[in-house]
Amino acid sequence: MKCLLLLWLSVGINLCVAARTYEINSPGSRIRVVIDISNTVHYSVFFDGRLILEPSHINMIINDDLNLTGNLQVRKTSTRTVKEMIVSPVPEKRKFIPDYYNELTIRFRQPLSLIIRVYDDGLAYRFHSHLKDSITVKNEISEYRFPFNHSVYFSEVVKRENADIFHTSFEEPYQIKSLDSLSEKNLCFSPLLIAPESGPKILLTESDLEDYPGMFITGNNDLSLLGRFAPYPLEEEITSGEFPQAIVSKRADYIARTKGTRNFPWRVLIIADEDRSLPANDLVYRLASPPKVKDVSWIKPGQGTDEWIIGVNLFNVPFKSGVNTATYKYYIDFAKQFGFERIMMDAGWSDYKDLTKINADINMDEIAAYAREKNIGLSMWTLAMTLDRQLDTALKQFQKWGVDFIMTDFMDRDDQLMVNFYQRMAEACAKAKIMIMFHGAFKPAGFNRTWPHAVTREGVLGSEYNIWSEKATPEHNVLLPFIRMVSGPMDYEPGILDNATAKTFRPIGDKVMAMGTRAHQSAMFIVYESPIQIFSGNPSQGMLEPAFMKLLGSIPTVWDTTVVPDARLGDYIITARRSGDDWYIGGMCDWTARDFTLDLSFLNRGSYKATLLEDGINADRYPSDYRLTEKKLSDTDSLKIHMAPGGGFIIKLEKR
Repeated sequence: MKCLLLLWLSVGINLCVAARTYEINSPGSRIRVVIDISNTVHYSVFFDGRLILEPSHINMIINDDLNLTGNLQVRKTSTRTVKEMIVSPVPEKRKFIPDYYNELTIRFRQPLSLIIRVYDDGLAYRFHSHLKDSITVKNEISEYRFPFNHSVYFSEVVKRENADIFHTSFEEPYQIKSLDSLSEKNLCFSPLLIAPESGPKILLTESDLEDYPGMFITGNNDLSLLGRFAPYPLEEEITSGEFPQAIVSKRADYIARTKGTRNFPWRVLIIADEDRSLPANDLVYRLASPPKVKDVSWIKPGQGTDEWIIGVNLFNVPFKSGVNTATYKYYIDFAKQFGFERIMMDAGWSDYKDLTKINADINMDEIAAYAREKNIGLSMWTLAMTLDRQLDTALKQFQKWGVDFIMTDFMDRDDQLMVNFYQRMAEACAKAKIMIMFHGAFKPAGFNRTWPHAVTREGVLGSEYNIWSEKATPEHNVLLPFIRMVSGPMDYEPGILDNATAKTFRPIGDKVMAMGTRAHQSAMFIVYESPIQIFSGNPSQGMLEPAFMKLLGSIPTVWDTTVVPDARLGDYIITARRSGDDWYIGGMCDWTARDFTLDLSFLNRGSYKATLLEDGINADRYPSDYRLTEKKLSDTDSLKIHMAPGGGFIIKLEKR
């Protein structure tokens, strides 16, 4: 049958009406997406003319009678080209974000539309429903079928004894397996990375997640992956123990109940032909809904401290350390001395189940007055269930104390009911002008753009795991920027000052150490993105090393621009970020020692005063060994850098 070919050159769209095949290219034409509509809807992806995603089935199953199968009819199509600039109010990577893409919308006779956006660094699709009444989403089909048996980097949910498989803190280490070795028994949380032997790497994730469950990913014992979604919770039970939380005891046979006219989340494929392109990618942010907070002047990123990981185990102090007034005043003094903007009062300042019952050893009025005197902000930990129940009372209490940032913890789910909890907390905190961080949380998925005061979240295997496990290895730490961090900021809580080799490391509560060198831990403050960075090391140790702490405390947490000069997945990363006229460069590596010659031509023209924190000569055996030096550098220089096993470095460049 002869096809009528219509070509929109401005947006790179091809439409073959008879075959109902649609094509859309990225602005630079490196990425091409082909949509085939017959009795079902499939899409394929090409990169530089090479097939990287075979025809993959997508569908929405709504109510009992609506889905995209059978006699599909296209009602109309529309296209557009967008070339805009997003200005980030809380810039994790860069303040000015180019947002360039081509978009195709296919409106079906059924009350559904498919929207496809193609960028030069990835693509995304989403469904839009056009119904007046509320709907029940029975399921969503999201298939990813690959042409070859690639390696996959993934984190897998570990089934809990007292809960179903959809309960997780989203904090498992990465595994590396072949595509065909994954089955439906492997429930993985995104982002997940496909790593071909040749060709671009592909990161799978989502964005603009609202009033809908998050997407897990499973295998299929072949060369495909499938999206999977937690069914809607019908009944919940409250766990016992120190940190009670709601677990789902009964689920529905559908995944969401929602309004009939709406956009559904973006299914995102980030495509990187160089490893170093992944940590610098901000496609998830671009795809998210614009900020719902108009006045952002009260959002104050910066560094803070936390006492929980070290067990409040101070030394060289004239008082009994613990969760008490004297300890928190010491933390305030420490923050003031070394340039931190706030301190965290973690679990224990109140009854976990009642935020109005203050620990008897704490005088909150005294602490609040002392913090105001020193111009140091206060941050408070909360249990999610308790915060939800006492929300209005708690926020008014926090405002009285001058608290500008809170953490809420132990959600451990991303079904629709829990996703809506995040929205509810963000709305309430925005009205109270209090920033919020979620722990026991799923990845941000663009939430940080829509709610810029939700400045960071956990959803990462971070420093706390050093208390009880051997999971936070340098290899794990170096993987994070290429996978988890691509989906948004993460609260790793770096800065452990007791540093160990693989041989000398032991997980010891109250005497916490971390694998890798001191410089490796320090570089996280630059390499890892989090508008509020939490220093989790022991301030008593920091007091003995004032030059080191002053350098650490001077590192910004938001950035005008980001460059990744060199990186290799799982091996090493070097990240350079600019704040004003100054640059900060951080590097980290795995257990293999590395040598680099760093070309500084990415710097703005001119000369700089450089402060270097490098692995010491004995860091391979005593990882706390480091050296601090100063020198003059310019954009025409190159610099030789050595990283010890599990090592790292920091370079602070002040414009002269």
